[in-house]
Amino acid sequence: MITLFTVPKPMHGEFRHLQENALGSWRALGPEVEILILGEEDGLADLAARLGVRHVRDVVRNEFGTPRIDEIFRIGEQEGTQPLLGYINADIILGSDFLPAVRAAAELRKPFLMVGQRWTLKIDAGIDFADPDWERALRERVQAEGEQEDPSAIDYFVFRRGLWPAIPPFAVGRTMWDNWLIYAARARGAAVVDAGAVVQVIHPYHGYRHHPGGRTGVWEGPEAKRNMELAGGLAHYFTIADATHVLTPAGLRPALDRAHLQRRWQMLPALSRPVGWYVRIRDRIAQAVLALRTWIARARGRIPPAGKK
Repeated sequence: MITLFTVPKPMHGEFRHLQENALGSWRALGPEVEILILGEEDGLADLAARLGVRHVRDVVRNEFGTPRIDEIFRIGEQEGTQPLLGYINADIILGSDFLPAVRAAAELRKPFLMVGQRWTLKIDAGIDFADPDWERALRERVQAEGEQEDPSAIDYFVFRRGLWPAIPPFAVGRTMWDNWLIYAARARGAAVVDAGAVVQVIHPYHGYRHHPGGRTGVWEGPEAKRNMELAGGLAHYFTIADATHVLTPAGLRPALDRAHLQRRWQMLPALSRPVGWYVRIRDRIAQAVLALRTWIARARGRIPPAGKK
């Protein structure tokens, strides 16, 4: 049914049990799921062997040693054997609600991208997948202690091959690459499906010791800045809020509520070249009018000259 592919961090420290939990939950989904582990980081070959899943070692990296998103998705499309594909961050725990949502989204006759919000929870130990109640117990903890993240936290992407003919060489795990994927899907006319109402994916809380610069290095370092440039800036900062469809317990429906329509209008300049031109010209005219009014007011003594109070 679906190939899930991911690029885990080295199996050190907290990421050892966090990633074992995540990949174990994917494995527990059953034979309809093929799993590809990408990368040559420490411990990945052993993890793949223990789970009985495929391991692709060679992934093109940037000069900082970070795997590139374009290569990750190329390998996923090339090596995956299933009709549907899913990139998922390697610490995300999936449950029994995931595959039914994938099937529902795949009923669309057009290209689609399924995404959804995550719930963050502190998880300090490994999960015993031999326990038939592991999922129920974990979801009870999420309801009691977890926190649902905002629509900018995007951790999984389900799609068919060919959705993105070309992807810029983003650094994985930095800024904007996930937002760009949603933007590019929308720009190609694909349906973007928000499955958050029926799929509860769990993101374990973790620190940023895996990066020498910590949290600041991840979100503000040179790779983050390059990702922003490659994405075309904040004009392409699309999130789950930019979904065209919503998956609900009653089924798939167009996202036509007020919040989605307002968001669609707000982001329209990024998707329509004529509208983008109009907005840029309008803004420049408004800035020129404001500057002229300010100059006239100063000339008439109604406001003090610049730099004076």
